[in-house]
Amino acid sequence: MPEKREVYRCEACGNIVEVLEGGGADLVCCGEEMLLLEEKTADEGKEKHVPIVGVVNETDILVRVGSNPHPMEEKHYIQWIDAFDGKDSHRHYLKPGQDPETVFQNMGSQVKVREYCNLHGLWSA
Repeated sequence: MPEKREVYRCEACGNIVEVLEGGGADLVCCGEEMLLLEEKTADEGKEKHVPIVGVVNETDILVRVGSNPHPMEEKHYIQWIDAFDGKDSHRHYLKPGQDPETVFQNMGSQVKVREYCNLHGLWSA
């Protein structure tokens, strides 16, 4: 059963959904059960995906994707980065050509960050 903040993708059409509140039924799209995206936490291969969190000031954080900047090309890019401090959730959408980073303001001290690569899926730190 879907749980809050889980991310699912439809293998047929590519729809991606995040669960806001879990319910009692499986998620279905295009007549098929949606795939739960597991959050990967260790880099593999050439491109680096694990989000890196830096402190800007007492309340703001800088999130960069990868120890080397992730490619931001038309066919391969980071679609979004989000941060959650247990109370508030913030998401920043990115497009090809932009830097794979963002600043989140007014975050608490315990922050979970994750990002979604259009080719390699969901990653968290």
